[in-house]
Amino acid sequence: MKKNIILKATELFMKLGFKSVTMDDIAKEMGISKKTIYSHFSNKETVVAVVTDHVFEIVCEDIDAICDLGQNPIEELYAIKKRVMQYMQKEKASPWYQLQKYYPTIYDSIKKRQFGYMQQCVVKNLNTGLDQDLYRKNIEVQFVARIYFNGIIGIKEESLFPHTMYEGETLYEMYLEYHLRGIVTPKGRNILNQLIQSNQD
Repeated sequence: MKKNIILKATELFMKLGFKSVTMDDIAKEMGISKKTIYSHFSNKETVVAVVTDHVFEIVCEDIDAICDLGQNPIEELYAIKKRVMQYMQKEKASPWYQLQKYYPTIYDSIKKRQFGYMQQCVVKNLNTGLDQDLYRKNIEVQFVARIYFNGIIGIKEESLFPHTMYEGETLYEMYLEYHLRGIVTPKGRNILNQLIQSNQD
């Protein structure tokens, strides 16, 4: 039952937002009593914390699977972007904005975990790109990895990049190209241009 509650809460939070969904909504959608939910979770904040962990683990597993494919680093980043966009298309509201606003402690915790995971992945991607002569030899790997993370978090900031001006996938696409054009070699640029062209076709 606990697993089913997590799955239903995840679905509702991603669709309607962390603030908008109540414990009553979850119980009603599942056809169970609120008391049943409280037998597994002490309060809504606990449900929110468990759901954010659940979503984080799913995304990390998907990214790990992509990294295991052995694509070149530029293709890898575009494959990750595609998978993240598929997941974000399930979001009908702005759940992460609501999480930041109404559950800042949980947001800060998940952000730290995201940084740790992304730092590891991006550093590996950068070093592989250097080995394959796709990224410039003079880049400072830790700096670029941290700037990349900061940018990924920054483009989700509603006050800076409102949804009325920037559609999610287009914004992510622009940011990824911006990131890569700053670090690729001529060899890497050829691959990047081919990927951009194929995405436009």
